[in-house]
Amino acid sequence: MTPVWKKTPKPTELIDRVTQAFRLAFGYEPTAVYSAPGRVNLLGEHIDYSGGTVLPFALPQRTYLAVTPRQDRLLRAVTAQGDAGASASSSPREIELGAIAPGAVEGWLAYVAGVPWAMAQEGLVSRDELPGADIAIDSSVPLGAGLSSSAALECSTALAFDAFAAANTGREPLSASDTGRTQLAIACIRAENEIAGANTGGMDQSISLRAHQGSVLAIDCRDFSTRPLTVDVDRAGFALLVMDTRAHHNLSDGQYAKRRAACDFTADTLGLTTLRDYFESTPTLAEAHQLVARWEEQVTAGMVDLPPQTDLPTARAALRHALTEIARVEECLALFSTAETTEQTWAQLGDLLNASHDSLRDDYRVSCDELDLAVNAARAAGALGARMTGGGFGGSAIALVSQELVPTVAEAVASAYERAGFNHPEFLLASPAASAAQDR
Repeated sequence: MTPVWKKTPKPTELIDRVTQAFRLAFGYEPTAVYSAPGRVNLLGEHIDYSGGTVLPFALPQRTYLAVTPRQDRLLRAVTAQGDAGASASSSPREIELGAIAPGAVEGWLAYVAGVPWAMAQEGLVSRDELPGADIAIDSSVPLGAGLSSSAALECSTALAFDAFAAANTGREPLSASDTGRTQLAIACIRAENEIAGANTGGMDQSISLRAHQGSVLAIDCRDFSTRPLTVDVDRAGFALLVMDTRAHHNLSDGQYAKRRAACDFTADTLGLTTLRDYFESTPTLAEAHQLVARWEEQVTAGMVDLPPQTDLPTARAALRHALTEIARVEECLALFSTAETTEQTWAQLGDLLNASHDSLRDDYRVSCDELDLAVNAARAAGALGARMTGGGFGGSAIALVSQELVPTVAEAVASAYERAGFNHPEFLLASPAASAAQDR
């Protein structure tokens, strides 16, 4: 079967499109356009909220906001996409800034409205510094594909309201420094957790606001310190193939929150801030398995409790994923700590991707039939490694593939989907792109 490749409009086309959408919705010209990228996570899944280090990079696909501040505190917004799986509305949705609170706004508007609310809650701005706004949204980040379309929307919104506050006070925008962008990312995390109702760990917002062009960004989620990591796939003759299963995922449906709550509970019963703190030094796979065995002994002896409504095998498997995934990231960091890479380096990266997916599938149980089929078909067709990326329960998988095999692997995955009767998958090639910025 012929693979379907996602078509990404040029940035200039999207800027023109979102400007036109603003003009049609509100009857006048926007004062600025901001954009923020989606992301792919190379390795380190479901460990950001456990204090692990994660290895995401920003995608060229971005969400664009055309915006103008208002003289009142009314927020009006219109989107070309709507919620994933739903049609966009041609008429703006609106809410007063003072009415924004947990439970007060639903759907895609929550990811917009939550940002100024969270910026005020975090003390980044005062109530008087934030005006209302008219906003139009368009995006090339696929919705529901596990590529962080929600964080891209939040982070582009954060740049806009940061600029409003800076203009009103004469201060430098927070977005002018990495420290300020870190603060904006924390506000976006809070917006997603408390207003949108998705209790995510912070990786997505951090990479969208703090990405380095051309680099994977290693983010230590204990303190959100970062360092760029050179993983030059293209130069080595490889490609990162993104396979959108078109099985829509939704992180606000409760499954994600249940797993995070179990990890948080386990860390708390061990007297730890995060599960990363369970390791005595640099995490290794050997120590990860030792720690799981130690924890099980403590549970059996009645020294620590199981997470609520969780049996021992399920809790043990979840802990094993968290600890071994933290250790796998450390192995990856060591692989790319030197300037030169060899064939063995890339083979080991492929092994790490495979082990990550197997753990997410078998221990953490966040995969699905579509993700597993994409991963298995890619591996069988010659990929060095493949795994789901993002929150899971649908979304996308990635495969490390030699450049000459990309068409073969994509065709193999598409054919496997056709035989299984699944929705046709869609493909794109991923390369590290720039962070959120003003475009006009």
